[in-house]
Amino acid sequence: MADQSHLNILQQGVGAWNRWRARNLSVEPDLSGANLSGTNLSEVDFTNANLSGANLYGANLSHGFLTYANLSYINEGGLPEAKPSGVNLSGANLGWANLGWANLSEADLTEANLLGANLLQTQLIRADLTRAKLMRANLTYANLSGAELVLADLEEAQLLRPDLTDANLFGATLTGVDLSGANLSGANLSKAILSDVNLSGAYLTRSILVQTNLERATLEGCRIYGIAAWSLKLEGTKQQNLNVSDEGEPAILVDNLEVAQFVYLLLNNEKIRDVLNTIGEKGVLILGRFTEERKAVLDAIRNRLRELGFVPMMFDFERPSQQDFDETIKTLAGLSRFIIADITNPKSSPLELQAIMPNYMVPFVPIIQEDEEPFAMFQGLQHKSREWVLDVLEYDSAANLLEVLDEAVVRPALDKSDQLILKKAEAIRTRHIRDYQ
Repeated sequence: MADQSHLNILQQGVGAWNRWRARNLSVEPDLSGANLSGTNLSEVDFTNANLSGANLYGANLSHGFLTYANLSYINEGGLPEAKPSGVNLSGANLGWANLGWANLSEADLTEANLLGANLLQTQLIRADLTRAKLMRANLTYANLSGAELVLADLEEAQLLRPDLTDANLFGATLTGVDLSGANLSGANLSKAILSDVNLSGAYLTRSILVQTNLERATLEGCRIYGIAAWSLKLEGTKQQNLNVSDEGEPAILVDNLEVAQFVYLLLNNEKIRDVLNTIGEKGVLILGRFTEERKAVLDAIRNRLRELGFVPMMFDFERPSQQDFDETIKTLAGLSRFIIADITNPKSSPLELQAIMPNYMVPFVPIIQEDEEPFAMFQGLQHKSREWVLDVLEYDSAANLLEVLDEAVVRPALDKSDQLILKKAEAIRTRHIRDYQ
């Protein structure tokens, strides 16, 4: 409970309060649990004051002096039903302040000094800083472990080696912040804006980066064991020596954040290795149009391939032809043992086939409904890729095609695959100038 005599002095105004503080330097004011909501306390001297559990909703403490103050649990901090505090702490000096479990949601901490004289660590453990304004705030060596910083704005804030373990930075803005050496283990950085951020030597173990903006950021020497990285923005990002290993394990360094988690799983998960081996040995890419009539043929081929022990993968030519789909079909082609393409009545298929036929040494089995003609550029593509493209197989019905699928499609494709494997393994042919002397 607050000391009523201290409250009486504060009610006389900031000027009277600051004069009393100047005359009573040894007194540590007790304002715990006090209701100070909506009050104008700009430039107030709350040094060493106990404001634990105080109600500061909408209060103005801009440019106030709160060094060593106890602000834990202010504004019902930590309660899920707590409303935004809206407290104004812009330009305030909060060095050595204890803000554990404080509700500072939507607070204005612009250019606030959370360092102070000889500050080693500002206590913000489990504080709620949702939508807080922390632009250009000094949070050097701050302990923000477990803090709620959802949608907070920390643009150009000073955060030298902060502890952000398990902090929630969903959608937060940290543009231009120096996070070198920061501990972000277990932090949620989904949809956060980390463009132009220095993350050299940062700990990102078990952190979540989903749709995170890391454009032009620097990630060098980071520990990223257990990271979840999906749909990142990495244009201009500098990535080097990212350590995917856990503590105590031999270091495995990669230079790409998005593939790091895959590399680790590949090396340490036998099931994933088995999956890749299965795809390489049994994967079959099926290409064609997904109109009602054509899809029936493709579905029948897929079902028969399953019966023969293959892993069919179907790609729909009816989708719009754009870069994303071109990249998808290239990826699937590279994973396949062989490819079956129904070129009957094509639309966008010439574009997709042009992207893969000349560039992938994968057995390619073109099929076509009898009385149909291949599209105009197919002959040129077939000529360029004749080493791995089989002759076009005509069929009169899906039923008859399935009867001979093993003999007319699968076996020739596997034979061609074996030939290509041997060809790829051939020694490089060389010449010597002595042959011409």
